[in-house]
Amino acid sequence: MQDLGTLGGHDSRAYGVSANGLVVVGDAQIAAGNYIAFRWENGVMHALGTLGGNGSVARAVSPDGTVVVGSAIDTTGYWRAFRWENGVMHNLGAPYGGWSKAYALSSTGQVIVGEIYVTGRWVAALWTWPWSPVTLGTLGGRWSESYGVSADGQIVVGEATLPDGWGRAFRWTVNRQQMEDLGTLGGRFSVALGISADGRVIVGKAENARYRLHAFRWTAEGGMEDLNVTYAHLLTNGSFLGEARAVSPDGRYIVGSGYNTATARGEAFLLDTAFPPRGDVDRNGCVDDADLLRVLFEFGAQGYRNEDLNWDGTIDDADLLVVLFNFGGGC
Repeated sequence: MQDLGTLGGHDSRAYGVSANGLVVVGDAQIAAGNYIAFRWENGVMHALGTLGGNGSVARAVSPDGTVVVGSAIDTTGYWRAFRWENGVMHNLGAPYGGWSKAYALSSTGQVIVGEIYVTGRWVAALWTWPWSPVTLGTLGGRWSESYGVSADGQIVVGEATLPDGWGRAFRWTVNRQQMEDLGTLGGRFSVALGISADGRVIVGKAENARYRLHAFRWTAEGGMEDLNVTYAHLLTNGSFLGEARAVSPDGRYIVGSGYNTATARGEAFLLDTAFPPRGDVDRNGCVDDADLLRVLFEFGAQGYRNEDLNWDGTIDDADLLVVLFNFGGGC
């Protein structure tokens, strides 16, 4: 664990990281005591500024590290969602001059998700060029928030309230233009916090039948599963995974926080689910000719997709080698 420093104050918090791990974003305290969004690279923390006010926070960064999104205070004292690129912070705005916040972005930075304050309530929102927000609705309740988006910007996840007021994890797609309730683990509450690049794997936390919050993974095939049950063999007696905050682009690795009985403290966790195997482009559990052909057919293409196995934005020799080195795995 590496200390990234501050902007002159005592504290700092990191919320997002680029695909290669070289760019980190978050917020840090300055000498005056307030917090300013930062972008950290090559050992140096740079302040991203504000929208004229005295505070800002960066929540996410694009895979290549060039686009940052978050929220900043403007000259009126309101928090506004922002998109930062090439040293310029752009105010994404909100209807009627209200508040807005941005939490995540697509791989190219052309789709941004978050929330806007409309008629006395927060509602999940999506921004696309020319950066006018579209509200995503609710599950019948008053409010909603969006926390994650697939690499292509087609699937959004977050939390929305039911008519009874309880929050539920949701999945919203551009094609259907409506929210899907992802359910719970037997309790009343859930929230989706992360999504894989292709949108197949969604993670978060949900209440179980004993009203305890547990980390979950959701897929269309398996629904919502308690990670504490699926991976019970990896946990020491009494330890638990409380929430899943994010998932790797291929859906294999999940990170979050929980409780470790061996150390008697709350700790971050990294869970290797072992699926899909390295090189398994089509996610069928077997690295074979089909995966090799998918990489070959897309060879030279730009953009983040399943064929881009090393997640560097280009489908090339490096991706072919991943398939070849793992050929036959899982079969």
